[in-house]
Amino acid sequence: MKFCSWALRTILTVGWVGGLGLAWGPLRAAEAVAVQPAAVLTVVADRADALYRRGEAVTFTVKLEVDGKPAADGEVQWTLTNDGVEPKRSGKATLAGGRATITGALAGPGFLQCRTTWQSGETKLSALGGAGIEPTAIRPSRPAPEDFGAFWAAQLAALAAVPVNARLTAVKSPRDGVEVFDVQADSVGAGVSAYLARPVGAKPKSLPIMLTVHGAGVNSANLGGAAGWAKEGALAMDLNAHGLPNGKPKAFYEALAAGALKDYRRAGRASRETVYFLGMYLRLVRALDVLTAQPEWDGRTVVVYGSSQGGAQAIAAAGLDARVTFFVAGVPAGCDHTGGLVGRIAGWPKFIATGEAAAPEVVAAVRYYDGVNFAARAKAPGFFTVGFVDTTCPPTSVYAAYNALPTAKGIFHDIPSGHTTSAAAGKAMREAALGHFATMRAAGGAR
Repeated sequence: MKFCSWALRTILTVGWVGGLGLAWGPLRAAEAVAVQPAAVLTVVADRADALYRRGEAVTFTVKLEVDGKPAADGEVQWTLTNDGVEPKRSGKATLAGGRATITGALAGPGFLQCRTTWQSGETKLSALGGAGIEPTAIRPSRPAPEDFGAFWAAQLAALAAVPVNARLTAVKSPRDGVEVFDVQADSVGAGVSAYLARPVGAKPKSLPIMLTVHGAGVNSANLGGAAGWAKEGALAMDLNAHGLPNGKPKAFYEALAAGALKDYRRAGRASRETVYFLGMYLRLVRALDVLTAQPEWDGRTVVVYGSSQGGAQAIAAAGLDARVTFFVAGVPAGCDHTGGLVGRIAGWPKFIATGEAAAPEVVAAVRYYDGVNFAARAKAPGFFTVGFVDTTCPPTSVYAAYNALPTAKGIFHDIPSGHTTSAAAGKAMREAALGHFATMRAAGGAR
């Protein structure tokens, strides 16, 4: 498959951006208080690709429009940062004809972030712009633990000692020509809970595997998602991140999100043996055990696909399981957990909060769950997306993992976006996965 990098214009309009299943609700790429719908504040870098060399000046243009026309005058407050952390520089700029410019630079690789705010009376608008500064030179904040491989080999051995015991129960399909099953299988801790879908009448050894994995939050597996990929000719499984029963009433999942799973993202972070994501990552391998045992699998093609927390799972699956032949990680979480130790910003789940003096045992434990270290061990090619103004899974953390991947790879620069999968990014992700299917089919993967 041919890999390339795409770029879009850097422009961020005030408003809400849909999250990727994050438990605490929608995420904002731009914040607004008492927003006047007719007023729009944007920040645009002076290059279409928003890419620069270290030390090179980046000029952001700020535009304020009211009812589609440039505002006559005004003033904006601005802050330039390295992806939200030091060095920080702030000031004010006067709008002339609704425009102002702000110039800055970074001495090293990273992402220059420009945050602007305009206020008139009770109306307040904020917007972000971002520019990449030699992002391919971003390196992991810490090397992998020396026994990273040994630790995960021991966990996989413990998983292998548990019989799969897969149970498939037919359920009503949302798509014609597709049959769907609720799947339960045993694992270490909570078991696999998922929906599996395949084209009706699929022949043995005819289908590539598509395993889709979830962003943060507490939900059922997605019946329609699995059926949709099956309609594309895949042996598809949508995996419940927490091993919960599928198809329960909404209140069932809401109660867990507010109770036992309220803050699962940092649960057990003081020990590598108790980090919550241990069970989640082992369920990935067990899900692949179930899928690769199906007679319809073509015997070669295995794709893992997800965004945010799902992106973290996709990277982990590729790092843990050599059966994976391709992964797609949209705005991936779980990358560069120790970024704060070197003055950078870490991605969700923010095991170590920005500025936190974390206990040594926490620093030691979370390195075993870092997407940077899984990416470095992956044998499969991968495809990433990155939002240049993503404050949940910041682009610095995403690029740390992307750069660690030693295989063929591609990345979609979603320059105007925060923590979301835009239509353009979603299209690129889907095309990357379908392109891998086609490549493997042409090479004899589907017989």
